Amino acid sequence: MANVKTKAKKGVAAKRNVSEQDVERLQQRLDILDHRLDNIDSMVSAVAERVMQQPVALIISCPHCGKNLEIGIIGSEKPTR
Repeated sequence: MANVKTKAKKGVAAKRNVSEQDVERLQQRLDILDHRLDNIDSMVSAVAERVMQQPVALIISCPHCGKNLEIGIIGSEKPTR
């Protein structure tokens, strides 16, 4: 009877180890996602600063008809405080 309880306890311990590993893996993936979002934020900020300083033209081709659409963005730089 004691042997059955020991096996049950080992099974619970193994499940706990797996869940701890899963949590660690999830934490690593969240860190990677956070890093990628920071990179995207930096790129968007750089583009916004450029738009505020000079005109930018975006050329987008339609996936359905293949025509090119040109979008011009002009901004004026905000005054600094």
